[in-house]
This record gives sequence, C-alpha cells and structure tokens, in this order.
Amino acid sequence: MAGNSFGQVFRLTTWGESHGVAVGCTLDGCPAGLALSVDDVQRELDRRRVGQSKVSSQRQELDRVEILSGLFEGRTTGTPLSMLVRNTDAKPGHYEDIKQLYRPGHADYSWDVKYGFRDWRGGGRSSARETIGRVAGGAVAKLLLATAGITIVAYTLQLGGLRAQQIDEQEIERNIMRCPDAAVAELMVAQVDQARRERDSLGGIVEVRARGVPPGLGEPVFDKLQADIGKAMFSIPAIKGVEFGEGFGVAHARGSQHNDPFVRHADGSIGTSTNHHGGILGGISTGEEIILRLAAKPPASIAQPQSTVNQAGDPATITVHGRHDPTVLPRLVPIAEAMLALVLADHLLRQRMDRV
Repeated sequence: MAGNSFGQVFRLTTWGESHGVAVGCTLDGCPAGLALSVDDVQRELDRRRVGQSKVSSQRQELDRVEILSGLFEGRTTGTPLSMLVRNTDAKPGHYEDIKQLYRPGHADYSWDVKYGFRDWRGGGRSSARETIGRVAGGAVAKLLLATAGITIVAYTLQLGGLRAQQIDEQEIERNIMRCPDAAVAELMVAQVDQARRERDSLGGIVEVRARGVPPGLGEPVFDKLQADIGKAMFSIPAIKGVEFGEGFGVAHARGSQHNDPFVRHADGSIGTSTNHHGGILGGISTGEEIILRLAAKPPASIAQPQSTVNQAGDPATITVHGRHDPTVLPRLVPIAEAMLALVLADHLLRQRMDRV
C-alpha cells in the first residue's frame, strides 16, 4: 500500500494498526548531532494519549515510546530513527459483532471497495491511533526547528458554537479542552459532557501558529508551503477543512482590505504591517507568523443506533460500542502541531539545499 510516507528530505513513514501489536514510525533525513532523548518524544505522546481526561476516549494506553535506531549517546546519528509504541489495551472483540456492517462516517466501505479486504478491528490503519507515529516524528521535527528559532503552538479555538474570546497561551495546557480561554473552556467541557450523555459527539476548530519561520520556505509551483501544509493537515483523520490567514473570509473582502502593506521592521528586516495572508505568499513563507485553522468533524463512533447496510448491501441497524472520543479537539492539538512541524522541518532542510 502506498501513501504511508510524507516529506522529501525530512521523511516520515508511519506503520501499525489500532488493535495490532504496535504502532510507530521511521524518520529518515534527520541531520546527525541533534540532541534527542526518549523524554522529548514521550512528552508529546503524553499530550496525544487516550484516557487522559473525561473528554477523550477511555481506552487506557500508556503509549510508552521505544527508540530502536538512529540515536547514540543522546544525539541523532543521521541514520533512520525508528520508534515504536506497543498496544497494551487493544480490545478487538468490541468490533466482532459489527465487522460485517459499515459504520456511518467511517472508512469501512471505502477501504472495502479499494482493497477488497480490511482490518475491521477499530478501523485498523485508518484509525486515529496511527497518528502516534506522526506525533513521535513531529517531536523530533520540533527540536530541529527550535535550533532555527521556530516554535509552534496550537489550541482548541472552537467547539460547536462555543468560540474562545481571548487567547491566553498560558491557559492552553491548564484545562482539558486545551482552550486558551479559561471561561469558555469550562463551557466546552460541560457541552462535551452533555453530548456524551446523549451518546453523541461534537466537532470544532483548532488553530495552529508557527513563529520565527524565516522568509523563503516553500517550493513553487506544486510544492508550495501552504499546499504541503494543507496535504499534511487533510491527512489527519476527521479534518474536513483547512484555512490560512483570513481563510474563507477573503471571499467577503476587497483587495484594498486584504492586501498587507510591506514595511521595514525595527530590526531592519522587511515584512508586512498586517498579516491577512497568514505568513505565506506565492507559496513561500514571508517571515510573518504562519496561521491556519482546522475544521474537525464530530467523531463518527457514537453509541446511538444508526441505519446502515452490511457487506452484501442489506439494510441493518448498527450501534457502535467501545471507547471513543466525544470530540477529537484536545488530542488534535498535538497532532496538528506535529504535522506542521514535519512540513516546516522538511522545507527548512530543502531551503538549505536551494541556494549557496
């Protein structure tokens, strides 16, 4: 099966299934000499981990990472980094009774049509558990970016109709919704509780920002920076929309309103006085903050009876049991950061090859 690798110079391949023995990744192209420890990767995986709060799946996985290769005496060797996380709380029996039924909102039917066969244990490869490999690789990418002064932050901007009214980044990791507005975070938790009681789920928006990105990253024409970021974000399960800067708001603006005037900053660098463009013009970074937002659908696994068909096309009713997220947003935050880090790390290394 193709499509399991991402990036050109800084290249990540993920592997494993939701209820298989393990999941993990191989990261190739990381320069030698980068300081790296298991704790650096574990810290990010702990943020993504299931069972960490009442607004996430209650599957209990420690997600302890093992670095198998590419690391010696606390530094990367320049050879492929291979990382593994074992599945310790897999319960495929939860899916035995519905393995012949197509779950609404899931990839069951489309995978059957494509391959003529699928892993029905929690979606197998199409499960969000695959994102463990992305977050592990993204942890390394973040360390590489930090050497160039680049930082990334993401947070839950909106849940349903509730939207953060202020952005206090110190608040993000203080609440279980990872929302930068403490008051709105409390309302979000209450809304998730209500949806769970009603055996339903909720969608929302995560905002991601990258700072310190130098101007010049991105490859015209088909490897534009926003094109690669868009591909990265759309590859995350549950993502249905991605917008940069003003996003779809540009449809209501005039050029005189949307254009960002160029200025000379206090440090002597050239930039823009506003940032409607979200840090990318012509597919190349401008040096301004990169800003994007991801629209995530409500998790498809809900405990309400739903209409469907079986593999023969016969009408049926399905009720999905097991342990599932009532919203993906808090765990989407570290995944989104990881995917943006992977893209920026790849383009940073590519830019170093583009000119003397």
